[in-house]
Amino acid sequence: MSDLPTSVLFCCDHNAVRSPMAEGLMKKAHGKDIYVQSAGVFHDLEIDGFAISVCDEIDVTLSQHRARSFEEMEEWGDDIGGYDLIVALTPASLRHAQEYTRSYAVEVEYWPILDPTGIGDSREDKLAAYRQTRDQIAARIADRFKR
Repeated sequence: MSDLPTSVLFCCDHNAVRSPMAEGLMKKAHGKDIYVQSAGVFHDLEIDGFAISVCDEIDVTLSQHRARSFEEMEEWGDDIGGYDLIVALTPASLRHAQEYTRSYAVEVEYWPILDPTGIGDSREDKLAAYRQTRDQIAARIADRFKR
C-alpha cells in the first residue's frame, strides 16, 4: 500500500459528472486509506441526475455531492498543492491542473474519459452512456490503484 498516494484530486470541467463519479468510486475502493476529493474548472452546474442513478446501481452515493471549482476548494481551505496526485479527466481540467501545479511537486495524470452528456435520445440510451463512463472510470481506478 505504501506505493499508493495518500491523497487524490479528480477533476473535470464542471464537477458534475465524471469527477464526482471518480471521487465516489475511489472512496468506495480506497476511502479509508486515501483522501479523495473532486473539483471542476467551472462551478456552473450541479451534480447530474444520470450520474447519481448509475452510481446508485453499484452502491456509490453521489446525491449529497456539491459541485465545486478549484478556486472554491482553495477558498474553503483545501490546498491543491497538498495533494499527491491530481487526475484530470478532460483536456481543460488537465491544463488547469498543470497551471495549479507549476510551483508544486504534485503528480498530474490525464485519463481521457468519455463525456456521456448529450449521448442518447431515450432515458435507457442515456443511462447506457453514463454506465459506460462509470465503468471506464472504475476500470482505470482498479488498474491505477492496485493494492
